[in-house]
Formats: sequence, structure tokens, C-alpha cells
Amino acid sequence: MSGPKPAIAVVKPAAETSPDKDQDQAASTLKDGSAVKAEKPDTQRPKNVQLLKELLNIPAAIQMPNLKKKSKLRGLLRLRHWAILISFIAVVLIPGALATSYMLFVAQDQYHSSSSFAVRSIENTSASDVLGMFTQSTAGSTVSDSYILLDYVRSEQMVKMVDKKFDLNSIYAVRGLDYYYALSPDAPIEAKLNFWNSIIQINFDQTSGIIDLKVRAFEPDQAREIADFIIATSEKLVNELSSKARNSVLESAHEEVYLAERRLSSARSALLAYRDRAQEVDPSEGAKMAAELIGSLELQLVQLNSSYATARSQMADDSPRVRLLRNQIASLEEQIRIERARLGSGTSTEPSPKTGRLTGSNDVASRIAAYEVLETDREFAERAYAAALTSLEKARMDANSRQRYLAVFLKPTTSELAQYPNRIFNSFLVTGILLFFWSIVLMGYYNIRDRN
Repeated sequence: MSGPKPAIAVVKPAAETSPDKDQDQAASTLKDGSAVKAEKPDTQRPKNVQLLKELLNIPAAIQMPNLKKKSKLRGLLRLRHWAILISFIAVVLIPGALATSYMLFVAQDQYHSSSSFAVRSIENTSASDVLGMFTQSTAGSTVSDSYILLDYVRSEQMVKMVDKKFDLNSIYAVRGLDYYYALSPDAPIEAKLNFWNSIIQINFDQTSGIIDLKVRAFEPDQAREIADFIIATSEKLVNELSSKARNSVLESAHEEVYLAERRLSSARSALLAYRDRAQEVDPSEGAKMAAELIGSLELQLVQLNSSYATARSQMADDSPRVRLLRNQIASLEEQIRIERARLGSGTSTEPSPKTGRLTGSNDVASRIAAYEVLETDREFAERAYAAALTSLEKARMDANSRQRYLAVFLKPTTSELAQYPNRIFNSFLVTGILLFFWSIVLMGYYNIRDRN
């Protein structure tokens, strides 16, 4: 009975000393730097870790996490989160709050004056449609004039005229603490041009040809007066463009008429000089009279020859009757020869094409040839002059029908309630832009961090 008791006492110490040996082995591995000291004995570890250790024969120290490194990592994560929060406050919340406060409490009220007008042409207006001048599609010429008008309203020349008329520095001076929507007192013309394009809105609808204009100011009456001045100046510009186009069309037609008048005057002067020199209005009429005269003389000559033959048969050759008839016959023959010589010499003579003068002959045929040249020139000059006058009248009617004008169908209005600035929208817009910028920077940071 006393023999088995010492055996039981020997077994218990062996079971109790096994965990201490494992702890001593884990401590030795920690001193060598190959593993981390285990906080719990193997009997308290999860079964899956022990099974993986046995299968892969990996030291237990490698399987356990490094608690000190994990605690440092948690500290770094907390620091990064604080940095993100601080950046969000500095980049988004504070600037957004300042912008909202400025819009709600500092920015001054602004009023706008709106107007609508269009550049029209007389030929495009339908007589049967009273509203045709406002609703119909514009031609290409009026579209180009409309774009010219838009550039003119936005130009530096318009800024100078408005500044000379209203003094922009006084109208848009700083009011209260609102420096953002005010014009600097010492602003150069370039800065005034940028400010001018920010306070006006002018848009062109190419389909209808309507131009919409909006002008902003701190006072409603000032906005309306500036809009009236813009429309008056634009109307003056359209009238000048129309007048220049009309004059350019008529100028060429007037030049053609002037040349035709000079040509006709020259032809008439040459014809007058010929008539004064030839002392006859129309050589063809003189030729007819000369032909009739020759015919009558030849008839008389035939009668005298008959009488002369009868007298010779009855009287002697030296009788007074026969001598008289012989002398009369000789006179008629000489006169007929002279008249025939005047009618035509039988030689080819041509008149000068410039002066109409005869080249060595003064017969009727040469005079008729010279006269026909001058008369042809005169008739052609008269026809050319008539055609030039017709072209001038047509050009005048065409220019009048294409005349441009500014049709104002919505006069500048006077606002009773401030429309600008849009405080809520601008506040959300600034905050949204800041949030978008902050989000882009943050995503870029995380993208670079993940890649590294």
C-alpha cells in the first residue's frame, strides 16, 4: 500500500514544469532577436495557430503579432486622421464660413436693368406680319452686324464713353466694406474693361436675331441710365454701318454715271463741231437735196438738148437761137458736173475717227461717213448714260431696301428688388469649390501612399 504513493508525487511536478520550459524557450528566442516574447502559454493559444505551427514547423514567435509595432501604427493613424481633420477645417470650413459671412453681411445689393433689341433690315420685314421684324430669321448680313454690335458693347471704346458720361469710379465706388464688387479708384483702363464685362451681360440668339442686355449697378436708376446709353450708342453705330454700306453701293453707281456723262458730253461736242464746220445739220439731208437738184438739172438738160436739135434742123449753127441753146446746154452740164462733184468725187476718203474731219475731200459722201461716225458715238453714249442712270436708280432702291436699323422692343427696365449678388448660391459655390479642391488633394495623397 505504501509503494505507489511516491510514483504519484513524481508525475505532478513534471506536468507543472512544462509551461515554464516553454516560457524560457520563448524568452531565449526574444534575446536572440528572432521572435517576439509570447504573452500567453501554448495551452492558451488558439487551436488553429497551434495546428499551423505543427504543420509548418514555424516558430511560435513568428506567428504572434508585434504588439509594440501595432501600438505605434495606431498612433500614426490617429495623427494622420487629426491632420486630415485640421486640413478640412482650414481649407473648407473656415474659408467657406468667411465667404458665407461676406455674402450675407458685407456684400451690397445690386440691381439690374434688362433690355432686348435686334439689328434688322428693311428687306427682311414682312408687310403682312406686324411682328415679323422681331420674329423672323435674320439674313447673314444682319447676323454679322449683330456680332459686330456685341463686340462693340464689350469693347474698350464703350468703356471710355460710359466712363466719360457717368464716371464709373463714382458709380461703382466701395460701399461699406464691400471691396470685392467695387471698382478700384486708380484702376487702369484694362482693369475697367474687365470690370465692365463683369457687370454687363449681353447675349445674341442667332435663331431669332434678338440681343439681350443686362446691366448691374448699386442703384436701379443708374443701371437703367447706363442701359439707355448703351442702346443709344449701339443705334448710332448701326446707323453708321448702314450709311457706309449704302454709300459704298451708290458710290460705284455714281462713278458709272459720271463716266457716261463725260462720254456723252464729248460725243455731243464733236458732233457740234462738225456741224459748225460743215455748216449743215445732217449731210444725208444735203445729199438728198443734191440728188434732187442734179435730177432737175438733168431734166432741163434733156429739154435743152431737144430744143437745140430742133433749132439746128431749122436754123444755121451761128444763129442766135442756136448759140443761146448751146450756151445754156454748156452751163447746165457744168452745173451738173459741179453738183456731182459735191455729191461724190469718186475717190476713197475716210474721216478722222477722233475729230470727224475729212482727209482731203469735202464731198457729200465723205461728210456723210464722218457724220455717221459721230452720230454713232453720240447714240452709244446716250444709251450708256441711260443705262448708268437706270443702274444708279436700281442701286439706290436696293441700298434703301437693305438699310439696317436697331429695333428696340423691350426698353431698359427699372428694378425694385435687388437681384445680385446671389448670396446663397455664391456661398454654396465657394464651399463646393473648396471641398472639391480638398477632396482632390486628399485622394492624391492616399493614391501616392498606396502606391508606395
